[in-house]
Amino acid sequence: MTTFVDRVELHVAAGSGGHGCASVHREKFKPLGGPDGGNGGRGGDVILTVDQSITTLLEYHHSPHRKATNGKPGEGGNRSGKDGQDLVLPVPDGTVVLDKAGNVLADLVGHGTSYVAAQGGRGGLGNAALASARRKAPGFALLGEPGDLQDVVLELKTVADVALVGYPSAGKSSLISVLSAAKPKIADYPFTTLVPNLGVVTAGSTVYTIADVPGLIPGASQGKGLGLEFLRHVERCSVLVHVLDTATLESDRDPVSDLDIIEAELREYGGLDNRPRIVVLNKIDVPDGKDLAEMVRPDLEARGYRVFEVSAVAHMGLKELSFALADLVGRARAAKPKEEATRIVIRPKAVDDAGFTVTREEIGGELLFRVRGEKPERWVRQTDFNNDEAVGYLADRLNRLGVEDELMKAGARSGDGVAIGPEDNAVVFDWEPTVTAGAEMLGRRGEDHRFEAPRPAAQRRRDQQAERDEALREYDDFEPF
Repeated sequence: MTTFVDRVELHVAAGSGGHGCASVHREKFKPLGGPDGGNGGRGGDVILTVDQSITTLLEYHHSPHRKATNGKPGEGGNRSGKDGQDLVLPVPDGTVVLDKAGNVLADLVGHGTSYVAAQGGRGGLGNAALASARRKAPGFALLGEPGDLQDVVLELKTVADVALVGYPSAGKSSLISVLSAAKPKIADYPFTTLVPNLGVVTAGSTVYTIADVPGLIPGASQGKGLGLEFLRHVERCSVLVHVLDTATLESDRDPVSDLDIIEAELREYGGLDNRPRIVVLNKIDVPDGKDLAEMVRPDLEARGYRVFEVSAVAHMGLKELSFALADLVGRARAAKPKEEATRIVIRPKAVDDAGFTVTREEIGGELLFRVRGEKPERWVRQTDFNNDEAVGYLADRLNRLGVEDELMKAGARSGDGVAIGPEDNAVVFDWEPTVTAGAEMLGRRGEDHRFEAPRPAAQRRRDQQAERDEALREYDDFEPF
């Protein structure tokens, strides 16, 4: 059974906002109580937060679909709906959030660091909030916005100061077990390390973490063996330690050739050229291993490497190695730029920025004008198109924003198609220049005289009233004999 997962695809859905309420206050002796519909609640966000107690993404491997709660709709009596609860997802320290195209959205390092992966939808306004001097009793309310739907990829990159790299069975797990309190699986066959292991080492006044990643083999950077799956765990490390086996039983291997192969794989992977290296010649407790270490050491030092001869089993040379690593880690920490306080940058909107754009598009031989902008798209999502008064309110808002003026400048004529929103989710309609509604143009609640097609129920009432009036006229014109 899988116990460690360092890469998952997560499907998150934020909560939708609650709908506003269209209600009229009703009380004895107060026939005109006025609108009292409350606003809808905000939908919950989906938030990724670093938790030091979490070390794997296994939970999201088994349950990749996560959803926050929706906001509650508003109610009469000026009662607003309850906000949806945010969904907080704990992730390990060092988690990188990417989109499906591989672009980095956030790098979560440090306890408590968070990132909003999906934004909850706004709640719709009730008719009490929409009332104005011109529209005293709106017969409609705004709909709640849907929450964001996002597909993100989570990649875990171990946060450690030192990384041990080398061939399988070179003694990396044994080395980390004696340098720290970590207890990785140790056996005399290759690939016993299937997941990265972390240990904490104390050398004098310096405390640092050391990571042991699964063994690398030729072709690891192209996906051979386990190397490619875990090379990302050495990206954050300040120091690389080559652990070379001086007592290998394979006749075609030696420490120098092993070092060249591992370095070639690291170069192929990329991004690790500037890390300081230390070479550890392990297993010198074996007689042949000691002789081979003394033989290859001058060659390695001639290349500029700092070489240590150690034995994890016999605990030989470990103190010198741990203090040398502490010195390199201390230098790397001192060289890092100091973190400055986050500056608040205010970028005022340009005076001529209308907040939307109008473009001409040719689709299937037909001319279409597309309107893109935060406000127009949000207003469309919040409009109940089954309510004529709500549609008229949308038309007034778009007109006040200047959308109709821009359409005219772009060459739109009466009857041309206009789409508001992206291609995959747009509202398309035949454009007719509107006349701003005044108090004298507002009809009964839920109606707008600017729409020629009447509502069926209203038309039916008008037809019935016309039949009754005709019957009364015929009765008045009747003369008895």
